[in-house]
Amino acid sequence: MKNFIAFIAIITLFVGCGKSGDKGELVGVKGTKWHPEKPYGMSLVPGGSFIMGKSDQDLAGVEDAPTKTVTVPSFYMDETEITNNEYRQFVEWVKDSTMRMRLAILADLNGQKAGANGKGKNSGSISDYAFNDADPTKMNAYDKYMYDNYYSLGTGDNEYAGRKINKKAKLIKDTKKYPDEYYSEVMDSMYLPLEASFNGVRTIDVDKLKFRYSWLDIHAAAKSKGGKRQDFIKTEQVKVYPDTTVWIKDFAYSYNEPMHNDYFWHKAYGDYPVVGVKHSQAVAFCEWRTLYKNSYVKSKKKGRDTVNKFRLPSEAEWEYAARGGLQSGSYPWGGPYTKNDRGCFLANFKPSRGDYAADNALYTVEAKSFDPNGYNLYNMSGNVAEWTATAYDSGAYEYVSTMSPNIIDNKNKRKVVRGGSWKDVAYMLQVSTRDYEYADSARSYIGFRTVQDYMGTQKISTKKAKK
Repeated sequence: MKNFIAFIAIITLFVGCGKSGDKGELVGVKGTKWHPEKPYGMSLVPGGSFIMGKSDQDLAGVEDAPTKTVTVPSFYMDETEITNNEYRQFVEWVKDSTMRMRLAILADLNGQKAGANGKGKNSGSISDYAFNDADPTKMNAYDKYMYDNYYSLGTGDNEYAGRKINKKAKLIKDTKKYPDEYYSEVMDSMYLPLEASFNGVRTIDVDKLKFRYSWLDIHAAAKSKGGKRQDFIKTEQVKVYPDTTVWIKDFAYSYNEPMHNDYFWHKAYGDYPVVGVKHSQAVAFCEWRTLYKNSYVKSKKKGRDTVNKFRLPSEAEWEYAARGGLQSGSYPWGGPYTKNDRGCFLANFKPSRGDYAADNALYTVEAKSFDPNGYNLYNMSGNVAEWTATAYDSGAYEYVSTMSPNIIDNKNKRKVVRGGSWKDVAYMLQVSTRDYEYADSARSYIGFRTVQDYMGTQKISTKKAKK
């Protein structure tokens, strides 16, 4: 009898396995076909090889850009520098999340459970902003497990790590409509003291706007002979608000107060490139952009794949993209001149012995000014110089190509910036000219743009990349 039962079990196993429909063939896992999605506002730069370095005489005699053949895989790049509008979206997201987290923490400390959670309506108390996991009885099995084993056992700075804030209840900005004293307390803590108000306007305390993220130091992990994955996970916390005082600090003898007062936040400058951003802030923006996009993808729950991360370009990627398919051009448009056949300047820089206004721009211009290069990228020369992920070494390119974008070498805290800016002479606009700035510095003439790896190895024609 036992043998008969065992025989039936084996037959059932074989029949069950046969229902997959693969007829016993090695067909791979179903549903794994990759459908690449072109990121919004980016152009596809087709991979290839190019001669990196000086393609003309090194007039400055710096000798830090020796020629060498470099191969670059395909990648997406922002068509323009990141604008004030785009960076403000990051700042507003951080401000919104910070306020909601503070409201949720205060509600938790006062034992207030979720009120109108998830309905988008306010019931009139701080409980509307309580953590979405504040009531374990309403959790599904997975959320309850995570709450019991991680969130509720945290201490110190990690006490609220991973807790789910309520993003649906509307934040109330009108002080006359604050729901209770707890809400008022949190909002008051987000602003500078009354005595620090200017012209009767109380401003947000930008030092409280911090973005926190984690990343894996794969280079340290690769060099290690042991250790667990968590040993190589690093956590960064970055203040995200740009330094608007750079307009005063960079040019102490100029009247740049209007730029300090209005450039970042005023609508008139919304489409101008953001400046006053440190290297760490540019990296944080990339991390947030990846998080923001993948959060949206996951919310749709339609089987879409999450996107790979946005990041700063390497120095080689930047120069390859700036050339726009022209192997030996001095500028993105070729060269060797900075004017076209009608006598119009082709970029925003400092021409004619310091006559800043000669190119019809006194400072920066809108990010989509002048003609794009062969890869549909705007202002790869001039307007603002751009951070890269590469640390600067005057003797070689290779020294930095393996450095993580998040790592600042203690012996070399300089990061490569490329492209020249509105305050630079034409030499700095050449696609092969190298420059650097200290990573912890912010300037009124340095911005950035992001890239994303193209997930594929097939060759892409330049014509197809422009679509």
